[in-house]
Amino acid sequence: MTYLRALCRALALAAFSLLSWIDVLVELVAFGLLCGGLVFFLGPAVVWTRGRSAVARTLAARWCDVEIEAPYRPEPPEPVRERDGWYRDGNQLYKRAFWIRWQHRLTWALEDPAAGREFGWQLVNPLVTLLLPVAVLLGGPRVLRGYGRWTRWWIGPRPPAEPRRNWLHRHLESLGQQVGLFAASVVHFVFSMVQLIVIVGAPPLAARVVLWNRTITDTLRREAGNWTGVRIARPYLPPPALPVPRADGLYQVGRQLYEDPFWPVQQARMRWILRDRATWRDLAGGVLCPLVSFVLILPTVALVGRGVIGLGALWIWRPFVSPRIDWFPFPAVSTHLGALAQTPVLLAMVVAGLLPTTWLARQQALFLRVWLGPTESTRLAQRVERLKQTRSDVTVTQAAELRRIERDLHDGIQSRLVAMGMKLGAVEALVDTDPAAAKRLAAELRAASSEALTELRVLIRGIHPPVLSERGLLDAVRALAMDSPLKSEVTGSLPGRVEEPVEACVYFAVSELLGNAAKHGAKRVSIDVAFADDVLTVVVTDDGPGGANPAGGSGLRGIERRLGGFDGRLTLTSPIGGPTKATLEIPCQLDLAPSSPKTSTSSETA
Repeated sequence: MTYLRALCRALALAAFSLLSWIDVLVELVAFGLLCGGLVFFLGPAVVWTRGRSAVARTLAARWCDVEIEAPYRPEPPEPVRERDGWYRDGNQLYKRAFWIRWQHRLTWALEDPAAGREFGWQLVNPLVTLLLPVAVLLGGPRVLRGYGRWTRWWIGPRPPAEPRRNWLHRHLESLGQQVGLFAASVVHFVFSMVQLIVIVGAPPLAARVVLWNRTITDTLRREAGNWTGVRIARPYLPPPALPVPRADGLYQVGRQLYEDPFWPVQQARMRWILRDRATWRDLAGGVLCPLVSFVLILPTVALVGRGVIGLGALWIWRPFVSPRIDWFPFPAVSTHLGALAQTPVLLAMVVAGLLPTTWLARQQALFLRVWLGPTESTRLAQRVERLKQTRSDVTVTQAAELRRIERDLHDGIQSRLVAMGMKLGAVEALVDTDPAAAKRLAAELRAASSEALTELRVLIRGIHPPVLSERGLLDAVRALAMDSPLKSEVTGSLPGRVEEPVEACVYFAVSELLGNAAKHGAKRVSIDVAFADDVLTVVVTDDGPGGANPAGGSGLRGIERRLGGFDGRLTLTSPIGGPTKATLEIPCQLDLAPSSPKTSTSSETA
């Protein structure tokens, strides 16, 4: 590559990179429409902008001699029609596959890690390529190949285990989180004003508008948790139950009777919305959160913006457009020496602006949690409602477990014992007349008793595995991982023994998750066990194809019911293409007293 050709290519890349800002504008407009309820544009916008990235990868291969493969996850499979002619997605049935296909493609486009890196590249790349011609002019073709490797780092494939982020990356990401929280807070403010106007001016529409507005607030809560780690739970009271007709078939609301349940439902929903303190806290938070976010983000944006604009003016605007830069409070600059003297000051401004970004972003999220999170009374009401729901699930699960044990005993052990009793009668009859036949029957009885004992041990393990009682939960999970056909890694520690019912619950849940991972084609799985703040947390992550849904399988639903009996929960993250991450959280207590586990299990000593 000649020197002149490298310079021409750098100028072309700089001109082409400016089109990336058009992609950013399109994505931001589509995101704004998504916040407004128009959900059809964001997914196609993200996919459309990938065309520009594909051209950039092609140019990097041709002009920079750096091959860059596409980093995206495989596209989701086409929906399959069931035998009854319907398409199923979770608990929802569709007559046509359009909605399922669109939802899967939206999830595929947004949850792909490459999409976030690509958006960052679209923002940063034009700023870098504006400096690229100057760098090539000074360094020659080697600089252009370095730019190709830099492009591959941004929009190329990444290995599963990404390297640790450096200081600049972390703080730039925190700055993006600050800006994102502020933008989402502004959107929340706009819709909060709409909600207030509807409540005051059109009360019949208030319930529908408030519920619609809560989806915007839920997005703000979710993204605050994903970005900063500050989890914000939903604070709303449970919805009212459907009205029950009286003996005469009419529906009563106060002293008024209705023939149709429509108006009782609307009035119940209206009372539910207006009497919920979270509705008014959302309105107050819609006003206060943007103000606080603006105050927290203003110093960072001012310092970083002034520093970046100053560097661009000194080293881009001054050499090519204006030979003199004059701005307050810095002295006028017209030479390279003066620009070099001011550059450390501008870099210090950028560093000073980025330094507190992580702390400030977390403070923004904490303030959001104050106004948009649940109060103590709301938590109590939610807990009571959850206990009502899990009580019936636990009753059903216990009844099914008892029926299983009874069936296994009746069809297995009981039948063997009856057969052994009959053979014992035969031995008694033959012991005097035919001793040889009696001995053969005694040998068969010995083998049958061994099989019955083995079957009984298997049944006992299904009720409560002995390894739990003898070694504890962590070693029991390690034993499960060793028996699994997957490449497994178990990490974490427990400072004491967990309550026995909780141990059994987590043991069988992990066993079910390992079985699901192996059944759906996973090759590797990692299990992390931790205990903090009186909550036992187990995270099971596999590299399977993803797409798991508790509503679509009895195994995951059974895990939810089992955890619900202990006021625990299952959080599942399984995008199309993987990986699948299942988080089990159970409130419990640890027994910190030292124990002396047995050296062998009962099955080994028998």
